Amino acid sequence: MIPYILYSALILTACLVFYKLLLQKETFFHLNRFVLLSCMALAFILPLVPVPQQFSFRKIAVEKPVIVAKTPVNANVTPTVKEQPVQPTLVEETKQVINIESIVQLLVYLYWFGVIVFGLNFLMQAVILFYRAYSTSVIQDGKFRIIEITGDKAPCSFANNIFINPEKYEWETYNQILLHEKIHIEQKHTIDLLLAEIVLIFQWFNPFAWQWRKTLEINLEFLTDDQMLQQDVVEKESYQFSLLKVAAPQFPLSLTTNYNQSLLKKRIIMMNSKKSNVHTTWKYFFLVPIMVLFACLFNQPAAQSQTLASKEKQGEHSNNQGGMETEGSWFATIKGNSVSIQFKSDENNSNSTFQLDEFNDLPKDKQGTFTLTREAGTMTFTGKFEGNNGMGSYKFTANKDYRTAMSKEGIDLEDDEDFIVFFMINIKQSYVQMLKKNGYSNLDKDQIIPLAALDVNEAYITSIKQVVPDIDLENLVPFKSLNIDKAYIEEIRKSGYKDLSPGNIIALKSQGVDAKYIKDFHSSTNSKKNNKDAEDEEDKDDDVIAFKSLGIDQAFIYSYKKIGYNDLSNDDLMALKSLNVTPEYITSFKKAGYNDIKAEDLFALKSLNVTPELILQYKDLGFNDLNLDDVVGAKAVGATPSFIKSMKGKGHDFKNLDKYISLKAVLGGN
Repeated sequence: MIPYILYSALILTACLVFYKLLLQKETFFHLNRFVLLSCMALAFILPLVPVPQQFSFRKIAVEKPVIVAKTPVNANVTPTVKEQPVQPTLVEETKQVINIESIVQLLVYLYWFGVIVFGLNFLMQAVILFYRAYSTSVIQDGKFRIIEITGDKAPCSFANNIFINPEKYEWETYNQILLHEKIHIEQKHTIDLLLAEIVLIFQWFNPFAWQWRKTLEINLEFLTDDQMLQQDVVEKESYQFSLLKVAAPQFPLSLTTNYNQSLLKKRIIMMNSKKSNVHTTWKYFFLVPIMVLFACLFNQPAAQSQTLASKEKQGEHSNNQGGMETEGSWFATIKGNSVSIQFKSDENNSNSTFQLDEFNDLPKDKQGTFTLTREAGTMTFTGKFEGNNGMGSYKFTANKDYRTAMSKEGIDLEDDEDFIVFFMINIKQSYVQMLKKNGYSNLDKDQIIPLAALDVNEAYITSIKQVVPDIDLENLVPFKSLNIDKAYIEEIRKSGYKDLSPGNIIALKSQGVDAKYIKDFHSSTNSKKNNKDAEDEEDKDDDVIAFKSLGIDQAFIYSYKKIGYNDLSNDDLMALKSLNVTPEYITSFKKAGYNDIKAEDLFALKSLNVTPELILQYKDLGFNDLNLDDVVGAKAVGATPSFIKSMKGKGHDFKNLDKYISLKAVLGGN
């Protein structure tokens, strides 16, 4: 099992990648805040949740003690047979284990040393903040405490305290800063940052945890900006310009929410971005299967109920057998060559389908008895069929010789519950022998059950091993359930995909990626130009799944090549798709006389919603030699055509757009 803290780091990393890929451009800031906080909690809670055995790909760790307790005679005999030949090997292995254990112990000490250091740093920051908050004069504004500071420090807030130097700002900017920080306090953003800091204490070694805190912090600023712009007293251009005036190089302690945060460009872009359509909320639901997949792959399966052990001690016989009881009623329907039977009891119902030729002498139109015999036991049915429908009662009897036969194969069936599960799936001794013959030794019953239920037969295993020789038993289950076969793997390999590990194959198949999609991907993304070495090539292969999830196909890429964008990187293509920078949008600028616009400039134009129509409005005001940087700068600070008209009306008649940008910066929202 993956160590708990590494498992938590893995979940946090996966959630961050998911968020960066699908959610960070969305303007559902409240929902993003909930997702970020929930993922932080799940990273530490999910590894502790046991998974039902039928869904888990892991073994149960408690089986060996049970086997020894139930078969003490075999436990005594086995060591005497194997002890002498194995003895020398065990001595050599012990030396290696001691060496590995010492390294692991050293890493554990190093980890806890880091936890202590970062924990002390966290406490020190908290103490300093409380000291600053309660050791100086304060202005009480309702529940808000305004602490006046000195120096060139950016304003920030912590809990219900606002730290600000009032001498640095004019009255309107000062009021906007206070309103901004009050929103942080009202929405209790300090709690988010405290939780992120606590996560960093235990995940200090994980670079993605540091990115997680930064991402959470950015979303809080987006959320606060959005709330600010909903205030009647706040104008967008005025507020954005106040951000420029507040910008300062000094940073406060990391436990505080900061007015500046050096996120000015991102915040202005987000404020001017188009609001996300409610129909894009489907992206958030993808997080659920990701968490379920992690749990099924890595979580320890739930142990069998311990209450069954007490029944064994009392010699009681349990009738509840793997979702159905050993005795109850049956209702059957014959369809062609199969018989569908529903088993009913007081507490459980289950359905199974059998082949008609497995039954002998079905009683037609009269009461009778018939049986179904398999290696694991015999089920006796009493009742009758009228036409193709029948009903009656049943009783299951386990085959004790089957227990002995399976025990020889290393599979211990502990009670009748195991028997009826093996009976319903029809697991034969020869099936276990087949698995062992194909290199899968040390089997247990919980590995065999899903394999047999999915009909993972020898022909399938042999065909898969021809293309993935080292595939393990746990990967055969998702392979079969996703209908991954030899032909699919060979097609993916021929398409040029490099790293065909079992995990990558599963990811590709689950996303619906086929060989044609990969070929189109490689042919249309100019791999030789975009990738300098083998490592970059592997990174490029990783982009295949990202492209598929975003809906980027060959037609999408060629639509940009048709208008001259032949060397777009994979990151550029994903950004174009995410920001909805369409070829039509680019063409509209070409028609306005702006050719060969760089990809990064397109992102800025789209983020600020700059259009050729806006440029035409500037030209109508006499600015004929405009470059796109001028328009972006003017739009960012609020030097709009209407602003320029108003300034011209007041006698400010400049020939250069930069002068109006500077004027807007000086006037702010006035």
